[in-house]
Amino acid sequence: MEQIYMLIEIVVKVVLATLILMGLVAYTTLLERKALGWIQVRIGPNRVGPWGLLQPIADGIKSFFKEDIIPDEADKPLYVIAPGICLFTALSMFAVIPFGGTVTILGREIKMVIADIDAGLLYVLALATLGEYGVVLGGWASGNKYGVLGALRAAAQMISYEVALGLAVIGTIILAGSLRLTDIVVAQQGTWHSWFILKYPFGFIFYIIAGLAEINRTPFDMPESESELACGFNIEYSSMKFATFMIAEYAHMFVVASVATTLFLGGWTGPGPAYLGPLWFLIKVFVIIFFFIWERGTFPRLRYDHIMQFGWKVLLPLTLLNVVGTALLVALGVL
Repeated sequence: MEQIYMLIEIVVKVVLATLILMGLVAYTTLLERKALGWIQVRIGPNRVGPWGLLQPIADGIKSFFKEDIIPDEADKPLYVIAPGICLFTALSMFAVIPFGGTVTILGREIKMVIADIDAGLLYVLALATLGEYGVVLGGWASGNKYGVLGALRAAAQMISYEVALGLAVIGTIILAGSLRLTDIVVAQQGTWHSWFILKYPFGFIFYIIAGLAEINRTPFDMPESESELACGFNIEYSSMKFATFMIAEYAHMFVVASVATTLFLGGWTGPGPAYLGPLWFLIKVFVIIFFFIWERGTFPRLRYDHIMQFGWKVLLPLTLLNVVGTALLVALGVL
């Protein structure tokens, strides 16, 4: 019976996490459009429903009923599967991200994480790499020269910034002494003075920069680059395939923000009883997401050669120096 209970618990967690994440992703698109409107002195969506609150639902219905076109020159199997790769990897990464502590329901202790594995951080980094393959394959399989250029840019950008991203999180492993994401949160319990963002501030900054590049957000949106490549890797996509790419992009943004919250901002920890943990987690995640939206409306797109030079000549040496400095401070007992 214990195995049956565990199976039911896992299924319920997966279903609830997926539904909640899809709802948050849908309304994050509205939040971004509203926030960008305010930044640019516009109104933003306000026609569908009160204050435009039904706009994400209207967008989903529109995407579902639009004509699905597959180009004659496309590699059809790869063309069809590419958006699914992006979305699957984004959703799978949430399996190991803890969004709360332990709660008791019907006399049974339940961890508020789908899979609390020992190498959770490695699991996230591995799937983050796989997610980029969906972008690369989608651009290449479209049979369009602009799509291929977007795919090549995505591959080069991924290689350039993934190394820095990995190095940026090593400091948290050194401080917590574990790759398990739950252990990293527990190591930050107490007051906000215990958060790793205070002990390892440069690591947080480098992680955010590399994370923006990994999810192709402004000013690192070279794979799409509408003014140069007319949408880049997804230029030939329409209907639900295009919507799947967009959903995956916002889901990856949630992953980056959730991992930053877990590694640097104390995860679910906060004042009040334990059941408020998920609320504190979401508040911290949305603070980071709002920063992503704000910088999109503030900074222009960088030139491609500048992005490559910054990744290899600036960010990579700084993250290496930061890791060495953190290790020395821990060895000396300063941190």
